[in-house]
Amino acid sequence: MLQDNVLLQDWIVACRSEDIKEKPLQVILMGERLAIFRNSEGVHAFKDLCIHRGASLSLGEVKNDCLVCPYHAWEYNHHGECVKIPQLPEGRVIPKKATAVSYSCTEKYGFIWVNLAKNNPELFRYEEMEGTEEYRNVIWGPQEVQAKPPRIIENFLDVGHLAVVHEGFLGSDTHREIQDYAVNREGNRIYSDEIAIFQPDPDGSGTPKYVYYTYEIVRPLTVKFTKRDRENDTLMTILLTVRPVDENKSVAYGIISFNYDPGLTDQEIIQFQDDIFAQDKPVVENQKPEELPLDLQVELSLVCDRMSIAYRKYLKELGVVLGTA
Repeated sequence: MLQDNVLLQDWIVACRSEDIKEKPLQVILMGERLAIFRNSEGVHAFKDLCIHRGASLSLGEVKNDCLVCPYHAWEYNHHGECVKIPQLPEGRVIPKKATAVSYSCTEKYGFIWVNLAKNNPELFRYEEMEGTEEYRNVIWGPQEVQAKPPRIIENFLDVGHLAVVHEGFLGSDTHREIQDYAVNREGNRIYSDEIAIFQPDPDGSGTPKYVYYTYEIVRPLTVKFTKRDRENDTLMTILLTVRPVDENKSVAYGIISFNYDPGLTDQEIIQFQDDIFAQDKPVVENQKPEELPLDLQVELSLVCDRMSIAYRKYLKELGVVLGTA
């Protein structure tokens, strides 16, 4: 398991809710191989290891509300307690050591979240799926990236690259300047002012115009932005959350939310986001150093990088070590 006390204490995305079907699913999170499964009690995450002979529990099945080992059919209930060993003679007591290591697991916002420290902290709120205003929500991902999570997160917060990497889609080479903006902090909430961004066709009408982005840091591995169209009085929000797989590989997921009809199918929305992410991916995978520098003197920053600077300060304040330097 990767050692980062801050991240181990937090909820980290494991997979989409729809990924958990009848069979258990193997997921690698923070270097730990997990078996995630669903029964009548909800979703559960075990260390993907049977204590008997080291078999992978994710290769087993869910039967009688238990996770059944594929090697010798030992049955573990959702607490990780072994409740049946077929090889034991009738009446023989099951050894107390016969348990599976379980982790805290919850399902919300279309995803499965795991807390490896088993301390059940409060999960952040995503208001677009909680509030009274109606939003259309589309689940995006998984997208595998050969990069450390902080580099992926900071790329999402980087307003200056929109008119360069995503020229013709999210920006224009004739409007690359970024006006000054402030980063605000209210308690644990860190967010930017609205930032004016000129886009070629932000609403599907074919008319270029300015839209306004607000970026927000939610958790160390979860951030979001909201795009506001002042003319049409519409909002689109994207929440990005990242699962560290190992030292160098991550998986990104997201929620794309609209308070209006964008005139696109879910698949078209997902495909557009895939295309945008594909433009970012080679840049992020080749950044040096691979670890995000928390010393602000290591790299040259501009005023338009204030959100990135705020993220680095936030990670340093928390003591995040995975993917930082």
